[in-house]
Amino acid sequence: MAEKRDYYEVLGVEKGSDKKEIKKAYRKLAMQYHPDVSEDPESAEKFKEISEAYAVLSDEEKRNTYDQYGHAGMGGFSQEDIFNNINFEDIFRGFGFGGGSGGGGAGFENIFDLFGFGGSRRNGPRQGDDIGYQMEITLEEAAQGMERDIEVSHKKTCPRCEGSKAEPGTESRVCPQCGGSGQVRQVNNTPLGQFATIRPCNACHGEGKIVDTPCTECHGKGIIKQTNTIHIKIPAGVEDDSRLRVPGEGDIGERGGPPGDLYILIHVKEHPLFKREGSDLKYQMPISFVQASLGDTVEIPTLDGAVDLKIPSGTQSGTSFRVKGHGMPHMRWTGKGNLYVKVKVVTPKKLSAKQKELLMEFADVSGEEIYSQDKGFFDKMKDAIGH
Repeated sequence: MAEKRDYYEVLGVEKGSDKKEIKKAYRKLAMQYHPDVSEDPESAEKFKEISEAYAVLSDEEKRNTYDQYGHAGMGGFSQEDIFNNINFEDIFRGFGFGGGSGGGGAGFENIFDLFGFGGSRRNGPRQGDDIGYQMEITLEEAAQGMERDIEVSHKKTCPRCEGSKAEPGTESRVCPQCGGSGQVRQVNNTPLGQFATIRPCNACHGEGKIVDTPCTECHGKGIIKQTNTIHIKIPAGVEDDSRLRVPGEGDIGERGGPPGDLYILIHVKEHPLFKREGSDLKYQMPISFVQASLGDTVEIPTLDGAVDLKIPSGTQSGTSFRVKGHGMPHMRWTGKGNLYVKVKVVTPKKLSAKQKELLMEFADVSGEEIYSQDKGFFDKMKDAIGH
């Protein structure tokens, strides 16, 4: 038997690392070698090794024992004792295989299965997996709220066998090897004494029963992949990257467990006119030099239709005006945000002779000195130095 590696070496952490560093290292390695995602043929053994290292180093009592006596000191703990009080569900939550939280269903249960004492957990009710659906909507749809029918593919109870896994008209039988418990107990003799492990029954794969004639529709799985139409409601004011939960519309649970949930990820498309910042909208409005100088009333677009905006005389480029109540609806309270209109004074690129004449006259009245465009660069330099 190969000699066990040092637990700190397995996780790639220093001996003085705190619990936060140890947990972070374990999560990273677990994501890499989890049997459900890794293509490494030795992933199961590597995953088992890093899980055992984490189970010891994350427990203060076991870690102190290991630091003093190494692997020899762990002989006083059974394998199940090593993993006792470790919340693997919490560790894997959010990575898609969270077990009881409705993730991919392989997370912490697989750890116990790998070590051979997961039978009792496998036989109990288990919540179905959560599933996700991505939806793209416009800013107008986000502002108004909407309802939509979507097609979602998820696992449902097989309608032919009603989840029994057996072909209708036939019956399953109690597993003769485990007597229907789904697990077998094995006692091992070691130099430190005897200890027992409980393993899933190999004959019935932990189910406690054997199906001799599998259902022809689900092939003995008890579940099928089915596409259903689900009616959903998107609330007004929903933001980009919002995640909406539809309870009970995920995959069906196992052994009487509740179904998982459906999570809808909302993506709000960029708008050609408005930029969103929370519940507020921003819009840039081009105005002419004359409008900025003399003032004007201009029509501006909003999500509710066009409204008038008064531009005071003497308005400078870059000035922002607030149009109250024309932003996005608040999701947590009544009312709406605001629309902020930033004006940009546009300088004309081409002027007629008459326009140039009038501007020169304006500059003269204003006391501004304007060089004639007919003069070249060197002529302007001569005028500047008085030659």
